[in-house]
Amino acid sequence: MVFFTALFLPAAAGLLAQSPAVTRFVMNLPATEQLVNDGLVLSPDGRTLVYVGKRAGVGQPNRRSSDQQLYRRSMDQLEASPIPGTEGGAAPFFSPDGQWVGFFTYDKLKKVALAGGPPVTLCDIAGIRYGASWGSDDTIIFGVSVSGLLRVPSAGGTPQPLTTLDSNQREIVHRWPNILPGGQAVLFAVFSGSLETTRIAVQDLKTGRRKVLVDGTYPRFVPTGHIVFARTDRSLWAVPFDVDRLEVTGSPAPLIEGIRVNGGGLAHFALADNGSLVYMPVTAGVPRRLVWVDRKGSEQPLGAPARPYTSPSLSPDGRMLAVVAQGDIWVYDILRGRLSQLTFDGSIDGAIWSPDGKRIAFASAREGKPLNLFWKMADGSGPEERLTTGEREQFPKSWSPDGQAIAFSESPLALESSGRDGRDIWVLPLSGERKPRPFLRTPFIETGPQFSPDGRWLAYVSNESGRNEIYVQPFPGPGGKRQISTEGGTEPVWARNGELFYRNGNQMMAVETKTQPTFSAGTPRLLFEGPQRGGSVFDYTVAADAQRFLMVKATETGAAQDQIQVVLNWFEELKRLVPAIETGGQRPGLKP
Repeated sequence: MVFFTALFLPAAAGLLAQSPAVTRFVMNLPATEQLVNDGLVLSPDGRTLVYVGKRAGVGQPNRRSSDQQLYRRSMDQLEASPIPGTEGGAAPFFSPDGQWVGFFTYDKLKKVALAGGPPVTLCDIAGIRYGASWGSDDTIIFGVSVSGLLRVPSAGGTPQPLTTLDSNQREIVHRWPNILPGGQAVLFAVFSGSLETTRIAVQDLKTGRRKVLVDGTYPRFVPTGHIVFARTDRSLWAVPFDVDRLEVTGSPAPLIEGIRVNGGGLAHFALADNGSLVYMPVTAGVPRRLVWVDRKGSEQPLGAPARPYTSPSLSPDGRMLAVVAQGDIWVYDILRGRLSQLTFDGSIDGAIWSPDGKRIAFASAREGKPLNLFWKMADGSGPEERLTTGEREQFPKSWSPDGQAIAFSESPLALESSGRDGRDIWVLPLSGERKPRPFLRTPFIETGPQFSPDGRWLAYVSNESGRNEIYVQPFPGPGGKRQISTEGGTEPVWARNGELFYRNGNQMMAVETKTQPTFSAGTPRLLFEGPQRGGSVFDYTVAADAQRFLMVKATETGAAQDQIQVVLNWFEELKRLVPAIETGGQRPGLKP
């Protein structure tokens, strides 16, 4: 059970049916639970909240973690409970009658009845899921990377293409659909390389005509005659909208600051037809501390200020630490205790040092492209240089010891008829033409490649067994793989002495390996449990002597910041702040 505490909750059930006075209160999750940035939704009548959560301290190795699941909470109750069978669920959405909840797992689109019973699989998906909407005609429209929207009957079937990417406008993916009343048109976000350039469009489902409306992400139409949406400054906006003519009838206006928006443009708010609003407030990223942890689990603070750190990477000489915070790379001088900003991009993911300590490679979304690979001199001198130009999201994970290659994971291009996920492992040679080549492409998810100290092997994560496990395979190949973990594993990191570390939930595991003349591995052993994870894909790095780890740890303050803001009768405030023009008549569709 999940219990909420409210700062103000006077008979919430009664408030739903009483006067239109705007009422606010806060739901706080207990320290044993965490919200996951994978969506929340209100039933159309505003009586039921569904969100994605997990137990505090449980690992989230990737965006499709099996550690999370859906929770439901009646708005007239003070506790929430997990929905059985929704383990690994994300991006929930309600049926129009509020009786079903649709959701995604890493490779399926499913629905589950709130009255009980096992989930029903609607179709297979391949790619990162970008939201779904359930129309009154029992059609579900959804988005996956990197493609236009797709639709499938709510009873299940084969997904069919709905929208087409406009290459002339450098469109990469259509996201976060919202079917308009009557089911004759759909709102969605058009992603063209960065959240700053994301636009909201509407498409007439009869004529196929499309029109861009405003800049923003995650559009939601409400009965007041508005589109409510988010922008990259983490604020909630609204614009008057004529649902009959599919036209904006006024200027956008800001409403609420501090709405949590993830890197894919998912804004964490939900609306109900009765005027209720819920949202997850942003805290400029949950603050985390950097700590040294020895092999017994004893911690020693590093001294850097608390920030929303992810992806720590130690320089080869152990004197400097690169971390990502709020979309940019920061470098911490461990000896001098000085933190300095290296990049000023705001869209960076991941950072790894070159073996000679001169450069840092990272991923960034620029020039109308998704996350591609770049590098920059670690001392800040010289311009940043693009390493790849692809139409898929790429994440650098490991640099070969000789400095001649970078291993990276790559997200899927689009929904494929074969049902492949497409999250595979690639290698970028850093000499010659610098043309990336695939290292491992299977129907399963492979992530987190890590070069061995001699560069002859790659450790990685794969879910081919049905759960994430650690494997090792010869580089550059060919050769068979060896399974290293036995009870699950993520985040492999190789020490210079050949010891291979990985995480299993909150456990730090170690395995002794030998790579010459042939590969051999010992039995995994537990070093320690904890600290509470920071939430990034890689939340630790290993010191050169393999006697301690530099880890990201959630602060006690950060752990207490998981909360949901609730505003009852919010439509009254919306209508006052952003007056809508009332219109009538038959819906003629988009104007040319």
